[in-house]
Amino acid sequence: MLCFMPGVAFIPALLVCWSSAAFIISYVIAVLGGHVEPLVPYISDTGTKPPESGIFGFMINISAFLAAATMYIRYLIIEKQNESSIFMSPSCNLITLCIGLLGCIGMGIVANFQSRERELLDQTQEELQEQSWQYQCNIKSSQYCNEEKRELSVPSVHDGGALVAFGSGVVYITLQSVISFKSCPQWNSHSTCYIRIAISIVSWIAVIPMIACASLISITKVDWIPGEKDYTYHFVSAICEWTVAFGFIFFFLTFIRDFQGVTLRILTEMHEDF
Repeated sequence: MLCFMPGVAFIPALLVCWSSAAFIISYVIAVLGGHVEPLVPYISDTGTKPPESGIFGFMINISAFLAAATMYIRYLIIEKQNESSIFMSPSCNLITLCIGLLGCIGMGIVANFQSRERELLDQTQEELQEQSWQYQCNIKSSQYCNEEKRELSVPSVHDGGALVAFGSGVVYITLQSVISFKSCPQWNSHSTCYIRIAISIVSWIAVIPMIACASLISITKVDWIPGEKDYTYHFVSAICEWTVAFGFIFFFLTFIRDFQGVTLRILTEMHEDF
């Protein structure tokens, strides 16, 4: 169905459908598997454990590629529009593209450096000796290691990628909203401009408490339980994260109409010297 859309509108349409599916599928599998609580987990927490971790990583990588392609085509569209009626500086268009691509890199980091949780529970010294790959426990042979150890693999890299993705993404859609107003009404309708600026404002309102509440969480875990320490911070931060993520999706949805009147061609030239 997407292939029959006019112009290159199928690219942002595919981005919207694919990204929505990535979030929803990983969430459903994680909840059905009992890996996360159904009540608003972090998006990345729904892709922490197998099998959803593989699905989450694969689909988010594809989403990052589609987002980069959409941003680059949007850059080319604005560049072409600006040639016929100058409404902005070309350098501003380029800076906006670079910020957007930086967000795509952040998405790739989130997808490939997932937070994984390892748990070692009630293991005896004899069991640890039989399996050399397990952690050693310095206790008496008759005692159990009644201790739970959790480690998140490279959490700083994962969190840094998420911060770059969300931060750059919010700045990108804000700059695109400004560009839309500058090119209105020749290249954009007033309704489209208002929708884009509304999404940008909501994203800014959500991203600030998302970062603030996440920074106040003193423990790092996946299986949150209502009522425990720092759960309120987690809950508010997770709601804001989902809000910003789907804000991006709805924003790219507004690109579909702009992309319908655009055709891209690849020009191939053969040089006799080679």
